[in-house]
Amino acid sequence: MGTPGLVCVFLLAACCCCRRAAGVPGEAEKPAPELLEVEVGGTALLKCGPSHSQSNFSHVDWFSVHKEKPTLIFRVRPGQSQSEPGEYQHRLHLQDKGTTLALTHITPHDERIFLCQGKRPRSQEHRIQLRVYKAPEEPTIQANPLGISVNSEEPEEVATCVGRNGYPLPQVVWYKNGQPLREEKSRVQIQSFQIVESSGLYTLRSVLKAQLAKEDKDARFYCELNYRLPSGNHMKESPEVSVPVFYPAERVWLEVEPAGMLKEGDRVEIRCLADGNPPPHFSISKQSLSTKEVEEESTDDNGVLVLEAAQKEDSGLYECQGLDLETTTSLLSDQQELLVNYVSDVRVSPAAPETQEGGSLILTCEAESNQELEFRWLREKTGEVLARGPVLQFRDLKREAGGGYRCVASVPSVPGLNRTQLVNVAVFGAPWMTLREKRMWVKENTLLNLSCEASGHPRPSIIWNADGTASEQGQDPQTVLSVLSVLVTPELLETGAECVASNPLGRNVTSIILELDSNRTASLGTPTFSPPARANGTSTEKKLTEPESKGVAIVAVTVCVLALAVLGAVLCFFYKKGKLPCGRSGKREITLPPSRKSEFVVEAKSDKLPEEMGLLQGSSGDKRAPGDEGEKYINLGH
Repeated sequence: MGTPGLVCVFLLAACCCCRRAAGVPGEAEKPAPELLEVEVGGTALLKCGPSHSQSNFSHVDWFSVHKEKPTLIFRVRPGQSQSEPGEYQHRLHLQDKGTTLALTHITPHDERIFLCQGKRPRSQEHRIQLRVYKAPEEPTIQANPLGISVNSEEPEEVATCVGRNGYPLPQVVWYKNGQPLREEKSRVQIQSFQIVESSGLYTLRSVLKAQLAKEDKDARFYCELNYRLPSGNHMKESPEVSVPVFYPAERVWLEVEPAGMLKEGDRVEIRCLADGNPPPHFSISKQSLSTKEVEEESTDDNGVLVLEAAQKEDSGLYECQGLDLETTTSLLSDQQELLVNYVSDVRVSPAAPETQEGGSLILTCEAESNQELEFRWLREKTGEVLARGPVLQFRDLKREAGGGYRCVASVPSVPGLNRTQLVNVAVFGAPWMTLREKRMWVKENTLLNLSCEASGHPRPSIIWNADGTASEQGQDPQTVLSVLSVLVTPELLETGAECVASNPLGRNVTSIILELDSNRTASLGTPTFSPPARANGTSTEKKLTEPESKGVAIVAVTVCVLALAVLGAVLCFFYKKGKLPCGRSGKREITLPPSRKSEFVVEAKSDKLPEEMGLLQGSSGDKRAPGDEGEKYINLGH
């Protein structure tokens, strides 16, 4: 080495000695600093090293070192302490009798070296390395909404994970179906970016890119953030997400709802399905079972054919075709038979059955179905099942047998599949009145509705003998109900009202007797009537007893008068024979033939009208049919 080199070495050694002698902080040989870990927002307790004398801390200077440059931040002098102007001026104070400097409200910017130096020129400085930590927020994840095609040649973006406001920068790990993913150049790529916020905290943004297969259509992805705190290592996981995976269909098939036996009227959905994503464009065709003709059916955009009310004509062989618009590949499903079970309209013969009373009648029911049928006959009024099978037979028909009968044709193997037909049986006869007579309590000068019901075949018509507004409605093909709205006048109270029902086979009458209700309160509003007698002796109903006493009184008075007349005639007869000493003193027994002693029998022919003689029928219910003018007999017994 030459002279100039020796000079340089000497000068360098001299400079180093001068720097050591000056005692400038940070320039001497530095021992490893003490490590202090604090979370953001907490307080750092900076201790100026071990010491056995309180006087050692009476003259201390504190420095912060940033980029190897020390800056005085706090002075301790005997009896006083003072912060230097700057970023730490309002966050520093002494604790533990001046041995500890407390730095509050820690931020990421405080991550640096702090040192303290005593008053003696050669005193050893104490260095503290402050480490700052902040847990990131819960990570968020966003899947690629556009999806990934399995035909892509490069890795496509699967999802993006974001972890905000952590310190230091956390580490990210990606998972698929619970298994960690490792980068593979051609299949899996993880790209992470960091953002430094104004607060000094980090936001991490990580993007997972991958090539996916059809098997990944249900895969679940999530990300995990790993970070450290003074308490140790920690982690946070994002929610799981899935990404749409697009792949061509390999198979097409049909589904029908509801499954099982179908019947006419059911709502049926026929769906085309495929194992591709997105599904191909669908079309449905049907081949008729009878004609073998094929026709295309109208479907919605999702390949669904809806039969709102299926009919037997919808039965057939259905087939679905799927066309992939991207690859122009066409796929066909297997044919599937759709069978709509049915029952045809029910036919009853004869369609309008009619017969004479006492006659016989046979009703036959017919229907068609693709399944085995079961027939039942029901009485329309009561719902009672009269017979099972297609035939209903009547013998010795009574008038009461007239009315509606319903044939029900059902398929036992298909619940709810049935059809019915109602037929009305007509029994020829004169009008049959529901009531022969009824009595009503009314008030004068009020409007009153009088009703009258009659049945018969042919169906009768009804006329009234009183003035008013009549309305008529048919109850069934053999029954009619007439309602007369009248004003209660003195004349109507005197005459009452009659409705006359007639058809070509005869006529019948219902009499309505109106009684003035003078003793009842006006609050009774609706007219009342006593229970009436039935109008026809052929009725199977129990006949009601007339509760009104006036008819009975008339009959009783008439019987008494007739009895007195007969008794007088008998007495006169015996008087003329000389067997009765009329007007003479003494007593004598009346003698009669032995066979006649026990009773008197009187036969009286009446020349009264049949309507008047009706009063003599009493309440026993022995009423004669209209037009019967036979003799009336009264038997008087003991």
